[in-house]
Amino acid sequence: MNKRTTTALLAVLATGALALTACSGGGGSSSGSQGDELKGLSGEIGAKDFSEQYILAHITSQLLNAHGADTTANTSVVGSANVRAALEGDDFLGYWEYTGTSWITYNGNTAPVQGEEAQFAATKEADAKNGIAWLDPAPLNNTYAFAILSDKAKKLGVKTLSDIAELPVSEQTFCIESEFSTRDDGWPGLKAAYGLDVPDANVSLLDTGVIYTETAKGDTCNFGEVFQTDGRITSLDLTVMEDDKAFFPVYQGAFTLKQTTLDKYPEIADVLDEVSPLLTTEEMQKLNAQADVDGDDPEDIATDWLTEQGLI
Repeated sequence: MNKRTTTALLAVLATGALALTACSGGGGSSSGSQGDELKGLSGEIGAKDFSEQYILAHITSQLLNAHGADTTANTSVVGSANVRAALEGDDFLGYWEYTGTSWITYNGNTAPVQGEEAQFAATKEADAKNGIAWLDPAPLNNTYAFAILSDKAKKLGVKTLSDIAELPVSEQTFCIESEFSTRDDGWPGLKAAYGLDVPDANVSLLDTGVIYTETAKGDTCNFGEVFQTDGRITSLDLTVMEDDKAFFPVYQGAFTLKQTTLDKYPEIADVLDEVSPLLTTEEMQKLNAQADVDGDDPEDIATDWLTEQGLI
């Protein structure tokens, strides 16, 4: 084989390799094309400021883009109320919300609706009056809970939230988020429901991630506010206290967006129906653990998961 033939062959091989690379979508935000039914749809997919929301925002953005949309995930907004306001103000195309949060925080109800399906139906109906549509929900329930180090739970003999109220006040120590401290479905309501009467000195306000590590240490607090779908519960050997009085509402996750947007692009519902049924509480725990335990990037987690599911 002469030099000219060899050079030509190498050029062909190089071109083929580049083509394969382009088809594989090497970047974290790349999405393999699945159709163009959402062509013309653009905007930002919002997220609250914790890993589950980051992952869901990237999953949603990448999947919509695979069907012709041009969206990006915005994970820079802090606080549930601010994310909701961004949707209402058309700064966000949509974001994943939880039924309990909307029902109580945004729609002004003080008590949850018993039953997952009933809570979703009531929330969807209430938000329809606000011009906000709820797509079919995922099975995941990211409800609030309180957890304690498993060895400490055995030592204190506690299994339920009612058991905590029977402990000496010195053992009733809590780590909670600042937002949880003022919500009707948070600390004020929980204290009333379970008859918890503890001094302010027994309650530490911490960032979400710090709550898990401090609860695992057992020094700052015995009981930490956690989310049911968080992967750190298992990795840190925490035991979740049973909500035996069913105080916490169901926090079933679903994608929310303006009704006007859904009317213009009804295919959004069909596309996201490919994802929602797969997002169980257990599956979300695994995805969250990749971010909060393994330290993986939420965008990469979303890309890998969608690829594994054959959705991009």
